[in-house]
Amino acid sequence: MIRTPFNADWAAGPKLPLFAAIAGSPELRPVTLPHDAIRDLPRDGGDPDGSHTGYFPGGFFEYTKTFDVPGEWRDRTVIVEFEGAYRDAMVYLNGDFLAQRPNGYSAFRVRLDPFLIFGAANTLSVQTRAHRDSRWYTGAGLHRDTHLIVGDPVHLAVDGVRITTPDVDGDRAVVVATTTIDNDTTRVRTVRATVRILDPSGTAVATGTAPVTVRPGEPATVPIRVYVPDPALWSADSPALYTAVTTLTDGDHELDSDVSTFGIRTLRLDPRHGLRINGETVKLRGACIHHDNGPLGAAAIGRADERRVEILKAAGFNAIRSAHNPISRATLDACDRLGMLVMDETFDMWTQGKSAFDYSLAFPEWWERDVEAMVAKDFNHPSVILYSIGNEIPDLGHPLGNVWGRRMADRIRELDPTRYLTNGINGLVSALDLLGPMIAAGRDGDTDVNTMMTSMGDVMLQLSASEMVSAGTEEAAAVLDVTGFNYGDSRYELDRELFPNRILVGSETFPAHIGELWRLVTEHPHVIGDFTWTGWDYLGEAGIGRVVRPGTDPGGTALGAGYPWLTANCGDIDITGHRRTVSYYRETVFGLRHTPYLAVHRPQHHGAATANSPWAWTDSVGSWSWDVPAGSPVTVDVYSTADEIELLIDGTSVGRSRVDAFQARFETAYQPGTLVAVAYTGGAEQSRSTLHTARGEVTVTAAADRPAIRADDTDLAYVPIVLSDSDGTVATHRQTPVTVTVSGPGTLAGLGTGRPDTEEPFGGHTCTTFDGRALAIVRPTGPGEITVHVETAGFGTATTTVTAHDHRR
Repeated sequence: MIRTPFNADWAAGPKLPLFAAIAGSPELRPVTLPHDAIRDLPRDGGDPDGSHTGYFPGGFFEYTKTFDVPGEWRDRTVIVEFEGAYRDAMVYLNGDFLAQRPNGYSAFRVRLDPFLIFGAANTLSVQTRAHRDSRWYTGAGLHRDTHLIVGDPVHLAVDGVRITTPDVDGDRAVVVATTTIDNDTTRVRTVRATVRILDPSGTAVATGTAPVTVRPGEPATVPIRVYVPDPALWSADSPALYTAVTTLTDGDHELDSDVSTFGIRTLRLDPRHGLRINGETVKLRGACIHHDNGPLGAAAIGRADERRVEILKAAGFNAIRSAHNPISRATLDACDRLGMLVMDETFDMWTQGKSAFDYSLAFPEWWERDVEAMVAKDFNHPSVILYSIGNEIPDLGHPLGNVWGRRMADRIRELDPTRYLTNGINGLVSALDLLGPMIAAGRDGDTDVNTMMTSMGDVMLQLSASEMVSAGTEEAAAVLDVTGFNYGDSRYELDRELFPNRILVGSETFPAHIGELWRLVTEHPHVIGDFTWTGWDYLGEAGIGRVVRPGTDPGGTALGAGYPWLTANCGDIDITGHRRTVSYYRETVFGLRHTPYLAVHRPQHHGAATANSPWAWTDSVGSWSWDVPAGSPVTVDVYSTADEIELLIDGTSVGRSRVDAFQARFETAYQPGTLVAVAYTGGAEQSRSTLHTARGEVTVTAAADRPAIRADDTDLAYVPIVLSDSDGTVATHRQTPVTVTVSGPGTLAGLGTGRPDTEEPFGGHTCTTFDGRALAIVRPTGPGEITVHVETAGFGTATTTVTAHDHRR
């Protein structure tokens, strides 16, 4: 069955308890899905535990939509599909309860036709809530796409076409489209299923067909096997996509159809060659990512998810890990198209909770349905190569906890034997009972795992490699294809000896350690990759990656920063999509960048002592524009693969320095002008890079990332707002409020910066630039020309236009 968008014409707002609502409920306001009900609520700086969620509150919310139901639907199957409703969703039709779903990230469907009033308006209502149920910002409400599915009573099951490529060589690929058919009538029906395969250019290259007899209420499944000649293989470097068009007919009458994209590729795994895709060894240059979209909150609007994948790929990543919940369909679609490998993750907890009201309360009853939903969503996506059954699960420290892991592994293999299984095992968490006394001695009072890891420092690595952790995690690792270790790189060489058949992945690692981590990955075949925490900054876990200066961090702990800190500040890329300096260091370590990169420490903090968490990088910026007097001391880092770096200011050499661990450091004095880094290898110049100080008049510029977008609710226009001089040099030392207005068929969906500690809301029309930048996000409301106008105090104005096209024409 084909999904049609069901995102428009909803209303949403706070939901009062039943008896309080008698006196009058708050007015619901119109919204378009995906939508986050929490993003625009006032933040609570007085919440002592607020750093977990970025000081956003929880709440109880209601979404309603009234829609006309034609009389002819009496003989149709009608389903509504929610890709994600955070959290503990309750679904009602015309006031009557139909369904619930505790997990906020799992897709689920509700059959409507038995309950509809035909030939009349019907009202669908969804209640959601969020309250101390997560260790990060979750948002709330219908934060992913919603679809309406209407079809013949005899139809292809939703997600009922599952495509595998079990046998592939250079001459042909075997493609099996296993098709499930539902019969909601009271009669036995014999229908015909036909699958037509189109190659990446749209040319039909194979067709298969089969008759299928379907009993009432008993799904029938038929594998249709075809042969594709000279297959174009999907990989991260060459993401060739095929299309399977499946039709269901009864004589000359078409009952249903489905269009599925898929890729033809092979996966192999062993400790000698590691991970092989299409016969080639691939090392995973991985980024852990949370689900929120920064200024949009938790709303998983298609273009936002696509843009994130584009930027991550351009920064050198070839893999993402969905932390710590199933990823959105929109992200998977983007990964398929752009060539990004995916580790999709199920849960952050099983039966032992990490927050007072988290998913552990529902896990024993609901885990299997949520696992089934994840696999159904992922099955045809070639980008998905790994399923992760958990993240830092405390249950793994107990024998019966490992039973849960085995149950999940067995169920996933039943549903999808074509992919590999992993689990993000943290040796410290798995051995909490055994290591309790040592942990208690090393922590500073906070019981959160991030704080304990920060407090214990290098002792954590020693414990991870201990015999206790080896024994305590052996059963958990035995059910996996790839053992994931969070912050467990001390086990990489050890496990090669202890467990010679074990294949490892750094499922979560400290960002500043990538130089050593990548050496371990490249030198050890049984270690298939590294996933940094994190590739993209996120809301909540506020300030775990900040640069801490003792005495200037009021309200902060080793785990989180005090209000108004908002983001974790540990991403290679900030919440607006701007690459931080650590991103260029990582790209250099990966061997993908050979031009030196200049990273200048903020001179206003020169010489100040710091006490950073292991998720922190430096406070450096790729700029030579600073609001400090000439002659002020400044530290300059240069990231490079060369042997030696020479630093020059206005043509005068500051000196040369050997490159150690991909970095050379210089202490010099700030002088407005030109800063140049020259890289030498074997005594010869390899390459150079330059930073200029912004000169003369600084003005604001604004230009949309694309001149044209689709006029639908899945597309967005991103408008970077930049303060720069006439040569385009960003004036990072100039900050100003910017006010954005949108006219035409569009609305301002979000406005913000990469500043991690701000009180400015994302839903406003004004924000203050950070390091000379801000970002406006525009959502179309119909076809036509959208105008975005930016005003500043003292830096002029800027205007840009975007054309929204009706793509259905």
